[in-house]
Amino acid sequence: MAENEDGQEKSEDPTEKKKTESRKKGQIPRSKELTTLFMLLAAIIGIMIFAKDMVEVITDIMRHNFSIERATLFAPEQLFTHLKAELAAMLKALLPLFILMLITAVLSSAILGGFNFSGESLIPKLSKMNPIKGLKKMFGTQGLIELVKSIFKILLLGSIAVYFLWQAKNELYGLSEETFPGSFIHAMELVSWQFLLVSLGMIVVAAIDVPYQLWSNTKQLKMTKQEVKDESKNTDGNPEIKGRQRQLQRDMAMQRMMGDVPKADVIITNPTHYAVALQYDTDGSGAPVMLAKGADLVALQIRNVAQANDIPIMEIPALSRAIYYSVEIGHEIPGGLYVAVAQVLAYIFQLKNGDVTEADKPDMSSLPIPEELKR
Repeated sequence: MAENEDGQEKSEDPTEKKKTESRKKGQIPRSKELTTLFMLLAAIIGIMIFAKDMVEVITDIMRHNFSIERATLFAPEQLFTHLKAELAAMLKALLPLFILMLITAVLSSAILGGFNFSGESLIPKLSKMNPIKGLKKMFGTQGLIELVKSIFKILLLGSIAVYFLWQAKNELYGLSEETFPGSFIHAMELVSWQFLLVSLGMIVVAAIDVPYQLWSNTKQLKMTKQEVKDESKNTDGNPEIKGRQRQLQRDMAMQRMMGDVPKADVIITNPTHYAVALQYDTDGSGAPVMLAKGADLVALQIRNVAQANDIPIMEIPALSRAIYYSVEIGHEIPGGLYVAVAQVLAYIFQLKNGDVTEADKPDMSSLPIPEELKR
């Protein structure tokens, strides 16, 4: 496993943020061997497509230059004009091939890491000029791998080139006996076959280099456990601070809820495990709304606030559980509990109006509660 400067093991896969930052710095996987392979293939295709035009232009250039007049040779201005015209004709013939090679170079280099322009990679850094670091790269693991790869590539491609030249030696000798432009076309064919065979060798080299470059880039981006934790803190915030914020939010929500308890018309309890505070919303839809709810200690607080504000408390276990689990704070009770809650509120309002006393409290143990709302 790789280690950072502090000696910590880089065992964690790079995060998306790490990958994004590396792209901004220009650190993306690239394979020179893959680009070389596609450049060779493009050269073969280009020669096949544009060979005829190039042969015609070269034929014309040779015809003109071998028949140049003596006066032109000894007149610098005329000679310069002549050469400029011939050079322009040559460049015009080669331009399509150059454009094809340029497009291939750009597209093939983007196959692995995609298109990426990094301004940071263009900024000169003194650390890159450090000779000690340069020596470490040359004689380090990376330098050794590059050396082995270069030797392998030279041996493989060199062997292919020598084999082809040996096999085609008779054709090469025979070129001098052929007439122009047939000899030139024959030579272009031999060059195309040479490029093709070298390209086959480059496929082997690229097949080795591409996985290595992907692995090497991922290895360089590996992170230590501490780096992952630090990034998480910087991105999501310190867990302790976030926990404290959540606790403050819960406390504020609790205070707001307790502040609404005095507005309730009735508190329905379990009697000790659950407590819900209901208010009859006469200004809204006319359905009872739950202002507060809680279990255990919170339920005890709700009862204490209710007692301090002379709010009636009704011990109806089944109804309190049904409301607690089916209604959120600030929401209306479901339609299935309308009848049961209406009976409770009817008694509470009669009690407030003095029409009944606590001694006249009806039996609330058999209130109608739908099976799906029972808890």
